[in-house]
Amino acid sequence: MAKDRIDRAELADKLVESATSAEDPLRAMAEMIADFMMEAEVTAKVGAEPHERSAERTTHRNGFRDRRWDTRLGTLSLKVPKLREGGYVPSFIEHRKRSEQALVSVIQEAVVRGVSTRKIEAVLGELGIAGVSAGQVSQLCAGLDEKVRQFRERPLGEIRYVWVDALYEKVREDERVESMAVVIATGVNLQGRREVLGLDVIPTESEEGWTQFFKGLKERGLQAVRLVVSDAHGGLKAAVRKVLKAEWQRCKVHFYRNVLVHVAKRSQAEVSEAMKAVFVQRDEKSAKAKAAEVVRQLQSRFAKAMEVFEAGIDDVLSYLHYPPSHRTRLSSNNPIERLNQEIRRRTRVVGIFPHRGACLRLIGMVLVEIHEDWLTDDKAYLTFDDAPAEESAAKLVSLAAGQ
Repeated sequence: MAKDRIDRAELADKLVESATSAEDPLRAMAEMIADFMMEAEVTAKVGAEPHERSAERTTHRNGFRDRRWDTRLGTLSLKVPKLREGGYVPSFIEHRKRSEQALVSVIQEAVVRGVSTRKIEAVLGELGIAGVSAGQVSQLCAGLDEKVRQFRERPLGEIRYVWVDALYEKVREDERVESMAVVIATGVNLQGRREVLGLDVIPTESEEGWTQFFKGLKERGLQAVRLVVSDAHGGLKAAVRKVLKAEWQRCKVHFYRNVLVHVAKRSQAEVSEAMKAVFVQRDEKSAKAKAAEVVRQLQSRFAKAMEVFEAGIDDVLSYLHYPPSHRTRLSSNNPIERLNQEIRRRTRVVGIFPHRGACLRLIGMVLVEIHEDWLTDDKAYLTFDDAPAEESAAKLVSLAAGQ
């Protein structure tokens, strides 16, 4: 009859002997414990100890095969028993995976935190984990793709204000390095909480690209959008009006830059102060009157700058149509610009993404983290007079975890 218990004294003696003679005692002990576990499992499966005669025997051992197991202790070299009939895979190793799941999670987290795959490869080597290349690190991170897919396809609802922007990343496409637009949309839901609504990687910021992006958001349930805040990209503006049918707010900060680029540096402070006087007005009528006064005062000295100012002032004052407590948030694209800074901090270490999927994976996971932080923030971003009752914090945390 097969033994069902390993003698404790025998195990302790062997562990001490292995540890004292090994260069890395912890790794040596881990290998020996794994060997004991595999022998116990094989004995139970065979129905007999090695060389034991037993009526319960189902098959015979047939030597060993070498197998590498990457763990947090380093790379362990296992001698996995082979059987003449029927295979054997150790229960503590996930089938067809040589890396411990905890180690995979550590690598995934490092990538999302902005550590380059080359640096991860070097660190794993220092920890004694052999033969993990940059390409294998990327493969281990493919498990994040499903999380990003679910996040990008989750249903949406009523979102009153939407901020959109694009940043450019270098991506390999058809054996060439292309600069591709990562388009991102954020919004505020009825509870006044911010959400990341969607993202995509498109070849360029064309009207068609933005149109398809907005159609995708609508297909997921985006509705009742009142205002969209962005820079003055022509294709984006046309797509907003065609698909979302919402009012458009030109980013005030971008507008300042567009005007000041036509002003000599020594005079920029003067022109900037004059424009600020427009945006401190409390209603659209007063703001437009002040804008006309600014044009009259500065037209002769800064003709081109005032031409740009006059042409764009109506679009940059759309925020005045909304409650005073919302206006500071709605007047510019600053909220999403800060989001872009965090993304660039993570992507800077990558340099060139090997393909679009890798770009979506990293930026998508960054946005998942930010989205969850927003949903569980102690304070709402905006408040609406007709908003439904605030959901409990526990429910918001559960929702964030699910997403």
